[in-house]
Amino acid sequence: MEIERIGTMLCGVGESPVWHPGEQVLYWTDIPARMLWRWSPSERKAASWVLPEQAGCLAMRKAGGLLLAMEQGIGALERLPDAGQAAEPALVAAVRHAAPGMRFNDGRCDRQGRFWAGTMVQDMSQVRPAGRIYRFTQGELRMSALGEFVTPNGMGFSPDGRTLYLSDSHPSRQTVWAYDYDADAGRPGRRRVFIEKLPAGRPDGAAVDADGCYWICGNDAGMLYRYTPGGRLDRSIALPVAKPAMCAFGGAGLDTLFITTIRPPSCAPDAPDGAVYALRPGARGLQESACAG
Repeated sequence: MEIERIGTMLCGVGESPVWHPGEQVLYWTDIPARMLWRWSPSERKAASWVLPEQAGCLAMRKAGGLLLAMEQGIGALERLPDAGQAAEPALVAAVRHAAPGMRFNDGRCDRQGRFWAGTMVQDMSQVRPAGRIYRFTQGELRMSALGEFVTPNGMGFSPDGRTLYLSDSHPSRQTVWAYDYDADAGRPGRRRVFIEKLPAGRPDGAAVDADGCYWICGNDAGMLYRYTPGGRLDRSIALPVAKPAMCAFGGAGLDTLFITTIRPPSCAPDAPDGAVYALRPGARGLQESACAG
């Protein structure tokens, strides 16, 4: 299987790839660099914008533009300035973190367009379970009752919207859970272990395909795994970097899987770590929902 590197950009922590079907482009963030990126496959061209603070994840807005889950809360970008300029999201919902030194991390919209995102203590060496899961919809940010996490990650929703997947990717935990999800009320229910532990690496960002299979990045192992809805591992794909961060389906036919990665400070100057990759795994994804907020 061909794994193609797209562009020449190298991200410190490339996260939250989201395919925009209206624009036919891929958006993602580089968290520590405070950057928003966009890739146009038709033009084979990348563009970037400087953000005022770190953004862990993003979502499309039904009204147009993007939502960014950042350090202080949820910010809205109604439109982007010219590439290379500073982008200034308007804070539409502030967050009260459970501890100092926190930011938003992984997130995704459910099938109805509610934006779910988790928070974490940035210093992972503290192993502090202060992470919380929030839901943003109709301009309101609410903390859920899902419990305490060190590094919430791997969020995804089944095709029918009735299962929520969520992991704690900290090395001390590494479990992926599946929750029964009330799609009408936007409320998670019964929790069960979906993946106790990956074959290698720890769980990071994820995506769900049209068949309901769960694709999860094996951070530290340079692997991408696919699990069936029943929790059986049925595919393993080796990647050219050690720390894949998150994956998302995109392209005109939603048959391309894009993967953002992390560039450790210790890697060699000519190492490809931090690049963005694309492959065609023989599966199709689901169109991401836009948030009404």
